[in-house]
Amino acid sequence: MADINNTELGYELDWNSYVEHDSTFEPFPAGDYDFEVIAFERGRHDGSDKLPPCNKATMSIKIFHPDGRTAIIKHNLFLHSITEGMLCSFFVSIGLRKHKEKFNLAGKFEAAVGRKGRCKVYIDTWTGRDKEEMKNNKIKYFYDPEELQKQPKPEQAQQTGWKL
Repeated sequence: MADINNTELGYELDWNSYVEHDSTFEPFPAGDYDFEVIAFERGRHDGSDKLPPCNKATMSIKIFHPDGRTAIIKHNLFLHSITEGMLCSFFVSIGLRKHKEKFNLAGKFEAAVGRKGRCKVYIDTWTGRDKEEMKNNKIKYFYDPEELQKQPKPEQAQQTGWKL
């Protein structure tokens, strides 16, 4: 269950609150980022052209930019056989599942909170209701920690030309 008092997710304002912080949102550049799962909420997907109605877990994932900035991405994990691969890769990336392991989801979303991993982030662009172009970050996929260990270190990457 989500921690509604988690200040990383913001906080509720009341009708007498003061506001002063203008929006300065700028998506992070597309790339690879370390992350931490900071909360999750249970929900329901109503169905779409690509996916029938099903349960979903909306994960609040904090990504860390090398310069010290952080951002929170809301990432939906759909509980449907069509998206089983994404569920498996998410739990492998945070160390709760091993490859090829039959994995019971019971209690695992709660156990994911506080876990860390690495993911590929991209910039999603769409047109808003007011016809203005909008942008935000989304997660493309989650990395397997064992595969990351096989990659060359940054100093090796420079010598070999491997792009990180």
